[in-house]
Amino acid sequence: MKKKLALLTALGLLVAVIAGCGTAKEDTTSGTAKAASGTAVKKIIVGTGTQFPNVCFIDENGKLTGYDVELVKELDKRLPDYEFEFQTMDFSSLLLSLDTKKIDFVAHQMEKNPEREAKYLFNKEPYSIFLNKVVVPKTNTDINSIDDLKGKKVITSATSNEAYILQEYNKKNKDAINIVYSNSPSNDRTNQILTGRVDATISTDFALKFMPNGDKLKTVGDALTQSDVLFVLRKDEQDLADKLDEAIKEVKADGTLSKLSVKWLGQDFTKSK
Repeated sequence: MKKKLALLTALGLLVAVIAGCGTAKEDTTSGTAKAASGTAVKKIIVGTGTQFPNVCFIDENGKLTGYDVELVKELDKRLPDYEFEFQTMDFSSLLLSLDTKKIDFVAHQMEKNPEREAKYLFNKEPYSIFLNKVVVPKTNTDINSIDDLKGKKVITSATSNEAYILQEYNKKNKDAINIVYSNSPSNDRTNQILTGRVDATISTDFALKFMPNGDKLKTVGDALTQSDVLFVLRKDEQDLADKLDEAIKEVKADGTLSKLSVKWLGQDFTKSK
């Protein structure tokens, strides 16, 4: 009986050792074991969407991917003290979820504006840089700069950064541009330009890629403004913002960010021009 008991005990210990080895291997390959032994890893919930083609979307295999998503994954690899986990939701819910601490930062091609800056913290190092330019039909040869818009109809939404550009131009040029404000979808604005009801709009090369009939439009002239894309955090997350900036500088320096931009956005939108 004692021999049987000893044998069972030995077998039990062997099973426990094998099971322990299996658990250790699983922990090593998981995100929870990123930091050095004995160092706590802080979980960070990253809010993003699923409806922005090439930026944050669900692919044909049901996987969340895109430029912002893959960038966050790359930054996660370079920040051993943090573990990033995605939480997807409608775009309209992202900032509210940040307010209520359901997420820790937003990754969704976000830009600064005075209202957002008053309420939220932005990291400093942009991971995309878009240049606002005049947009006209590809067949147009008369408009080549914002000065050529004098006396023309230019469509934009009332509260957009593009509207601000046009309004500032008009302040200095005696309301030379006829600004047409519209809250209609982008396909209606495109149609208005292509049918000649208006002459132009203000946008970016990046945005044209995703506009209905955007391939029939072109940007012209010098950049009017530079629009930096950043992460949005709560005001009390300065340490995380600083770490994100360090990691973004790394992926810029080694060319990883440029490669991600070309892969997902069609060209390198990571440098000012």
